[in-house]
Amino acid sequence: MSELTMSLIIAGVAFVVIVYIYSKWQEYRARKSVDRAFSDGHDDVLMNAHDDVDLVRQEPQFDHDELSELDAADPVDLAGGEPGSESNVAKQDFDATMFGKELSVDDLIDCVIPLEFDAPIRGERLLKEVSDLKYVGRKPVHFIGLTHDGVRDEIAHGSIYTAMFAGIQMVSRSGPLNELEYSEFVSKLREIADRLNAHSDVPDMNRVMSNARELHQFVAEHDAQLSVNVLSNGAPWDITTLLGALEKQGFDVRPDGRLVMPDGDVGNLFTLSTNVSASETVTSKLTLLLDVPCVSPDLEGFGVMAKCARSLASRLGGTVVDDGNNPISEQALAEIAEQVREFCNAMAIAEIPAGSRRAKRLFS
Repeated sequence: MSELTMSLIIAGVAFVVIVYIYSKWQEYRARKSVDRAFSDGHDDVLMNAHDDVDLVRQEPQFDHDELSELDAADPVDLAGGEPGSESNVAKQDFDATMFGKELSVDDLIDCVIPLEFDAPIRGERLLKEVSDLKYVGRKPVHFIGLTHDGVRDEIAHGSIYTAMFAGIQMVSRSGPLNELEYSEFVSKLREIADRLNAHSDVPDMNRVMSNARELHQFVAEHDAQLSVNVLSNGAPWDITTLLGALEKQGFDVRPDGRLVMPDGDVGNLFTLSTNVSASETVTSKLTLLLDVPCVSPDLEGFGVMAKCARSLASRLGGTVVDDGNNPISEQALAEIAEQVREFCNAMAIAEIPAGSRRAKRLFS
């Protein structure tokens, strides 16, 4: 082997070693930067984020025309039958019992079909009969019963019912109920009715489809998801150390790598993404995302998210930016915060309050 060949081999090996050492040094710096950011000496802003909600929030702005249209919007009429029909009378009575208690069947977002029994039936049998009908296509199906006292409630063992209400959700983020799904729902419901000796009043398909399209338009126009980002001002952050630290700060880590900030009850306030695949070891950008229709305005989700983003930027040596990596000013955050409040007020006027069970079902 010539001296030239040997020199080239040595140079190549040396280059690989240098690259390896530099990579490890970068990883070490990334870990140390995160460790320092979440050391005990820092004020724990993330853990106290829920305690201070009088602040500002952020992200892509709503269109003011859209907000005006929503303010003027009437509650969506999703009755199954024509005015004056038997099913419409049942719906009106059903409306009166829905307010004050959220049931799994909701006449505003479900197509509701009543089944009246020839004789009272125990809850155990009803639950067995409907156990296989949970979805038609991608649309959820739910059932509630009418007790001897005339109260509508979730079907339970040990109770006796004189009627049952079946509801198929007319809209989700995947789209509106279609003719095939509705036909399949009615067909399966008639089979159940035959086994229970029940009488059903099936709404007209054209009216149901019209209601579904109207509600889908509402969902499409108000499917607002707002994000803020934290961009590193220097070296990237080590993901393993970062995820561990954020978990200690109150985030729940999901299998897909997303982190979720709980709302203190059973829901989520906002999510955080590292924007890299599971195989990556470092990241230079974090994205916090608020699903506006699914978070109650009382929780001040946008304010807490913006405060969390500012805290992360301060701790990690980053900048709060929009999706185009442009810094977001405090004034811009305040303006968007006000738009979020207006948006939530408009949803409440439309009888689909942000964060309600009804809204979470529609925007799922």
